[in-house]
Order: sequence, then structure tokens, then C-alpha cells
Amino acid sequence: MTTTAEPPLSEILLAAKKASTVLTSMSAADRQAVIEKMATNIERRSTEILSANKHDLKRAEKMLEDGEISRTMLDRLKLDEHKLSGMVTGIRQVASLPDPVGSITLARELDDGLILYQVSAPIGVIAVIFESRPDVLPQIASLALRSANVAVLKGGKEARYTLTVLFECLQEALTGKGLPSQTLILLENREQIDAILKADGLVDLIIPRGSAELVRYIQDHTRIPVLGHSEGVCHLYIHEDANLEMAVALAVDAKVQYPAACNSVETILVHATAAGEMLPLIAKQLFEQNVQIRADNRAFDLISTAPEMPEELHGQLELRESSEGDSESGSTDDSNLVAANSGSSETSSKSILIRANNEDWTTEYSDLIVSVKVVDSLDEAIDHINQYGSNHTDTIVTADADVFEKFFKGVNSAGVFWNASNRFADGFRYGFGAEVGISTNKLHPRGPVGLNGLVTYKYKLIGKGHVVADYVGESAKTFTHRDII
Repeated sequence: MTTTAEPPLSEILLAAKKASTVLTSMSAADRQAVIEKMATNIERRSTEILSANKHDLKRAEKMLEDGEISRTMLDRLKLDEHKLSGMVTGIRQVASLPDPVGSITLARELDDGLILYQVSAPIGVIAVIFESRPDVLPQIASLALRSANVAVLKGGKEARYTLTVLFECLQEALTGKGLPSQTLILLENREQIDAILKADGLVDLIIPRGSAELVRYIQDHTRIPVLGHSEGVCHLYIHEDANLEMAVALAVDAKVQYPAACNSVETILVHATAAGEMLPLIAKQLFEQNVQIRADNRAFDLISTAPEMPEELHGQLELRESSEGDSESGSTDDSNLVAANSGSSETSSKSILIRANNEDWTTEYSDLIVSVKVVDSLDEAIDHINQYGSNHTDTIVTADADVFEKFFKGVNSAGVFWNASNRFADGFRYGFGAEVGISTNKLHPRGPVGLNGLVTYKYKLIGKGHVVADYVGESAKTFTHRDII
């Protein structure tokens, strides 16, 4: 690769700025063609990519043993034929989307012959710092090119070999259309991360994708705008009128389908009126999928005493010694069977049902663990989500449209779903082709960020010698302010 850390980072980023000018002058059709070529190259070298990924996975197993990476990072590192096929499909979907650059979002006549336009435009140079997931590289590359942005990418060492082959596929597509190699840059030195964070004026936006620790570090160490989320503490609330079969199916899908994902559910809230019927059935299905439940007092009692529970349940309860105590009473009752160490799947792997403490409500497990709480009202569910959640994605199961509307208006999250799994919070599933990440910011963009999140706008004013002096004073001309589209 020619765009690694050989020259100083400042020179690399200056070259990226120049490449940005070339890219913005490229036609939408040519940008589409480059993205299509990327997909073709990845397909052609799929066997080589999967082989490189196996090599990375072997190295990562040792890194996991040495405590260098987490189990979640290892899970996210793995590619297979299905994921690779989905990656290619996503790239092609990005290529087929309407060009987001140059759209006129406002056209207003200020006066005769004086017309104001608001026109969508690329952001410029985007730096993406990510961990583990090699599919982030082609996702970002395709979205960046479609929106005419230059992308500077820094992946983790655990994915080094997979990223190298993928990047070669991307670079080959660039050169075929005469684009500078600096249109996409893959950095390899960890030390360059801090330099990127200080590159005001050269980098226009930073997107971190990885652990909460990575995101917080980046947010705390740069003045450059940061797009992202630090945690995905997502909720599923089951209202009193919820369909039983639907509630069980959504709970299982949202937790089990891919527990390492940031849109996996971490807390299930159940209305007290429905809890007696719902919770034992939900728990039984989750236990069959090896999910550990961390329950508040009421949920624990309903689950542990239910006749639906397997006989071996009581052999999988352990005493938890915790200074934090129970989340409701504030103390640990030694007469109750509770479990070891909240927040750690390692220390309580034998237990399938334990009592929750306050830490559980704010924990992103990214594992086969879920917190469960009984609530007495819709208002209590909304308050709990807003207090303990991360403004990511939260779902309600209810038959009542008015109840959903209250939930939708009350929950302060980027995604608020009705009778649908939290796992749908994804750029590909939204039809964005791919995403650069999930944003939990209150300002635009929010949720899965696709093409529209990677453009800003410029104001274009066209006049015929108009001067401001004509619009002030006693004989001032008046503005027409007439929208023409």
C-alpha cells in the first residue's frame, strides 16, 4: 500500500484535502462506477479475504487470552461467506442510491433577479477510527465516495490482514478511474490516532466505531466534530396489552440474533399486569438460548417460581456477594439465591437467573445476558429508559396506537420502534446500503447514518449586481422572499 504511515501524517492529510477537490469534480456516474468496481473486486478476491480473516481470527484468539481484546471484538472480527455476500450487496446498494450531492433543498427569490439556493455538498475529509469489524472499511469507503468525501481510516491491529486485502480491492477501483490514491487512506500506526485528533483544519469529521472506551477517548481528546455513540443500552418494553407470541419472539430476536451488536436489547421491561403470564414464557425461551437473566425482585420471583421453568434452574443459581445490593431494596438478602458479579459474563457463566443491581440497568453486555424489570405503568417504562438508556434504539410491544404515540414522543432515543425488533436499527436494513455508524446525538444526523448524514450544504446566491445599500434607508427596496420550489 502506498498510503500508509511512510510520510508524516500532516502530509498525508494535505494530500487527502487535495484529493477531495478532485473527487468533488467527478461526475456522479463515475463515482457510481468506482463503487461498483469495488464490489466486483471484493467478489473476485473473496477466497483470499476469508483466508486473511481466518489468519486474523487465529491471532485474535491469542490476543483474547492475553486480555488485549474482548470477546465482543473477537465476535465482530469474523467474516464468512454470508457476511461477505452481504457486504457486496450493501456496496452495490450504495452505488444505486440517488446522488446526495448537488441537491437543491431551498430555492428562494429574495428580489427580482436575486435568487438564493441551498445546495447539498460533501463534508470534505472524514476520519473513521474503528475496532475489529473489517466490513466497516468497504462500508465507509462506498458511502464516502458516493457522497464525494475523502475517507481516512484507521482499523485495529486485530483485523490487519483482512483490512489489507480489502483495501487493495478498494484502491484498485480508484486508480481505474484516475482518482488519487489519497481518496481513500488506510493508516496502520496506532500513534497516528492522536495526531488525527489534533488535525483541525485538515479533518472535517471524526467517526469512531468500537468500544465505549474508544468513543469516549476520541470525544474527550479532539476539537473536531465527532459523530457516534458510546454505548447501546437498548430496551424492549412489553405493555399490558401486548400479544404474548409477538412479545416472546421480539425478546428472543432482539437479544439472541446477534448479541454483540450495539442494537441488541440489554433490558426488557414488562408491565406488571402482563408480567405473570409473559415473564416465565420469555425467560424459558431465553434460557433455551443460553441467555442469562438479571432480574429485579418481582421479575426474579415470577421467573424462579414458575412451573414452566426447567428443574435444573435451581442448580444454576449462585450467591452474589455485592456491596451494591439489590436494585430495589439496596441490600442483599442472604436467604435469597442470587448470583455473582453483575456486568461480567465470565464470573457468572454458570448462572441463568440472578438478581440485578443498579449497575445492570446501565450496562451494555454485548453478550447473552439481559436485564429484566417489572414496571407498573407506561410512564415508569419511559422514565426508566430515559434515565438508564443511551438514546440508541428502544421498542414497545403494544396493540394500542395511542400508547405507542405516547411512548414515541416520550422516549428520547434516535430509534423508537413499535412491534419490531431493536435489531432493525441498521443502515442496510433501512435501505441506506450501508452506514458509517449509529449516532445518538440530538443534532442531525441521528440513528443509522447513511449518505444523507455525510453531506452538508452551501448557500448559492445569484444576483445581477444587487447591493445591500438599496435595501436600507428611507427609500429601501423590499424583499419578496418568494419560494420558487
